[in-house]
Amino acid sequence: MKKLYLAGGCFWCIGDYFLMQDGVEEVNCGYSGGDERNATYYDVKAQKTGHRESIEIIYDENAISLERLVDLYFIYVDVLDDDGQMIDRGHSYSLALYYQNEEEKKVFLEKKAKIEEEIKEEAHVSIEPFKFFIEAEEEHQHYSFKNPEDFLEELKESGRNEHLEMKQK
Repeated sequence: MKKLYLAGGCFWCIGDYFLMQDGVEEVNCGYSGGDERNATYYDVKAQKTGHRESIEIIYDENAISLERLVDLYFIYVDVLDDDGQMIDRGHSYSLALYYQNEEEKKVFLEKKAKIEEEIKEEAHVSIEPFKFFIEAEEEHQHYSFKNPEDFLEELKESGRNEHLEMKQK
């Protein structure tokens, strides 16, 4: 199994999207990118730690490739938004791909360049070395399964559903 770390705005909104993909075994919500080792949801949301809401994707590379996961990421996020995602604002909701090795870095840079070539604009996705991942509190794990009605309302109110519909056209 391999692990991939990325930030795509609200971790509730993006995490279970990846879990639905064949080859993805587990997705954990958490925090990455900052230096604070004891970050909490409220500290990250309040922009106090330098972390972003992030997810850890545990996947079988024989069933789904890193390239495919990154392609899915770019479908699900708005790369033109440089101050968060949808209704979630600030650094903790901004986009990032965290590389653990040179192979991942190369894939991330190539995919970002391809997107920028397609849209003829800068893609606001930070590509950074992975430091560490702090797993979020239990109530944030698999939020859509635990709170399906609230989650559907979150997707609707956030604008993420509308974003995906536009991408599919």
